[in-house]
Amino acid sequence: MDYSNLRRQAASMKKGLFDQGYLDEQFCQVEDLQDDASPNFTEEVVTLFFKDSARLISNIEQALEKYPKDFSRWDAYMQQLKGSCSSIGASRMKSECKSFRDYCGQGNTEGCMRSFQKVKREHGALRQKLEAYFQLVRQAGPAGAATRPSV
Repeated sequence: MDYSNLRRQAASMKKGLFDQGYLDEQFCQVEDLQDDASPNFTEEVVTLFFKDSARLISNIEQALEKYPKDFSRWDAYMQQLKGSCSSIGASRMKSECKSFRDYCGQGNTEGCMRSFQKVKREHGALRQKLEAYFQLVRQAGPAGAATRPSV
């Protein structure tokens, strides 16, 4: 197995995630916390993010149904999700969370609904892309995550 080729592929994939706006510098800061004692730290943090964010998305979905036009409740839930996105550097998701919150501030139900659908799509796309990235990193070995993309 050509590990250096796998490492190049992983680095290229990560650079693509940055170039496409899925990730920002915060993701690199999470990776910087990874060391020999916790070689899978970043993947574990991202896995927890997806578990938590799925719960938050479900809560928002329920709030949209049960509490029509309760913009302050919707906003509070979305603020939690936006914070989770910020913590791992999920840039596109964070941006869409901000749009949703802006619509809440305007009292725009339609805008909130459209934005929420985008949040869910971004969540699914990011999950799929990061799962593929981490699979490649695991195949490449421990040095696979060590390179920062030149942004």
